[in-house]
Amino acid sequence: MSISRRKFIGWFGAASGALLVSGKARASGKEFKGFPKSNGVLHDTALCVGCRTCESACNKENKLGKPDKPFTDLTVLKEKRRTTNDAYTVVNKFETKKGVLFAKKQCNHCLEPACASVCFVKAFKKDKTGAVTYDADVCVGCRYCMVACPFDVPTYEYDDPFTPEVKKCTLCKPRIDAGKLPACVEGCPKDALIFGERKKLLKIARKRIEKHPERYEDHIYGEKEMGGTSWLYLSPAKFEEIDMREDLGSKSTPELTHGALAVVPMVVGLWPAFLTGMYAMTKRRQKIALDEKNEAVKVATETTKATADEALKEALKKAESAKEKAIDSAVKKALEEAKKSEDTEEEE
Repeated sequence: MSISRRKFIGWFGAASGALLVSGKARASGKEFKGFPKSNGVLHDTALCVGCRTCESACNKENKLGKPDKPFTDLTVLKEKRRTTNDAYTVVNKFETKKGVLFAKKQCNHCLEPACASVCFVKAFKKDKTGAVTYDADVCVGCRYCMVACPFDVPTYEYDDPFTPEVKKCTLCKPRIDAGKLPACVEGCPKDALIFGERKKLLKIARKRIEKHPERYEDHIYGEKEMGGTSWLYLSPAKFEEIDMREDLGSKSTPELTHGALAVVPMVVGLWPAFLTGMYAMTKRRQKIALDEKNEAVKVATETTKATADEALKEALKKAESAKEKAIDSAVKKALEEAKKSEDTEEEE
């Protein structure tokens, strides 16, 4: 019995729903407020001048692709950009009520990462350094992380047909492990980026707000958003003016979605069957397509051969007719010449 792709996906969805309703799968819903001495970065947008040095440092450290325009070309700031496979961080320019501001975007390394909460193979994990790490060796390419991220950060290597990976900022964990600063922080010439223990960064941010209330919004972005992030922001303008969501609330993704995410563990069991079924249907479609192609080639070949045979017969027929005419003409000519010769001899 053959089944369609639509019907198979329908069965898969029905099985998912059945397990969800039956209560056989559950997400814990436990809260995790981060490691005690977890690190982070404070980005003071009031100090950022949009020089893109952080982008250049990130590109060099992670051995990313060459940009379309050099990092010294600031005309790219005229357009809003987002992170990509070859750009783990980007700086954008904003016209705000407080004037022109520049803000750097990258993975915010949430304390309770949405990407990790939906990853059923645990390819994403929160590390004690503050970084949200990614293990490409266990990733199955489901891309739930991309859908779940409230900051629209992870990207996928669609152009790599063999070993595609999810790409995002790593917080330069190898450098942190070696006692170094993240590359972007080390490269910033204006001290717009500060690396350190998250608790200390929050104190620094509060002191700046208290000391210069006219300069900053009374809000440390990332302190509570989505349960808190390791990347913190200060801004003279409202954060929505620098393209940062202010509708996220303070609850983390696992806390908000642990009921809905109950289906995720179940996928571990159904996913192989789903992929096997999809693979089988794909192979079947490929076989049908190949059979149809072979049949089409066969018909075309036979038609072409028949046409060629008919053309050859016609050509031979014409050639034979032409040959007969040529012979008749030659004989007629020979007879005429012979008659002329006889007439000449009689006259002599």
